[in-house]
Amino acid sequence: MGTWPAVALTVAVLVAANWLLHRWSGPAELVTAVAVSAVLLGVLRRAGGTLADAGLAPGTLGRGARWALALIGLVGLVYLAGALLPGTRELFEDRRYAGLDGGEVALRVFVYVPVGTVLLEETAFRGVLYGLVARVRGPVGATAVSSLLFGLWHVLPSLHLSTAKPALTTVLGDSAAGAAVAIGGAVLFTAAAGVLFCELRRRSGSLLAPMGLHWAVNALGYAVGFLLR
Repeated sequence: MGTWPAVALTVAVLVAANWLLHRWSGPAELVTAVAVSAVLLGVLRRAGGTLADAGLAPGTLGRGARWALALIGLVGLVYLAGALLPGTRELFEDRRYAGLDGGEVALRVFVYVPVGTVLLEETAFRGVLYGLVARVRGPVGATAVSSLLFGLWHVLPSLHLSTAKPALTTVLGDSAAGAAVAIGGAVLFTAAAGVLFCELRRRSGSLLAPMGLHWAVNALGYAVGFLLR
């Protein structure tokens, strides 16, 4: 299989996965994430890719793990400061946490975020897509394609963002126009985050580095948001 047909197949699989994950939750979400990750790694292999192309070469895992731990610590410090300062505390508030208890938050932090979100998204965007495109367009082209698609991946999850976040509701209001602005902002923000994740992948040589940062941003965000209910 050629590189660009493999990229097209990867995108098609992700479109289907995005639609399914927007409608499914619970164990089905986890099974889907693991299955799609395996399928995409299979696509990379059929296109002649290796574990190194996916950022998973055994020789890079130790370095990637050190990057991941350092980034998790940094995010933890930033979140702690943001939660303690009155001027930024409201940014962490989220109405979606209102009905959760401690066990449900722990399940999200230690199961659903690392498996349902981080494993799938990092394997897809910084692993398979980045590895495929980098072979023919280099790291700049790989970063551009991966990050653009990563931004678009977040359209469906952002449909109700403007009403879930009190800070956004205050600014944008509860309207279709406000929702559209919130979705556009989420796409731009996550595309920019994708650039950062790709650069971490490039500099560390390992997929574990962006995985660590991705988990920290999402999981610690859940934890802080829950504590500030």
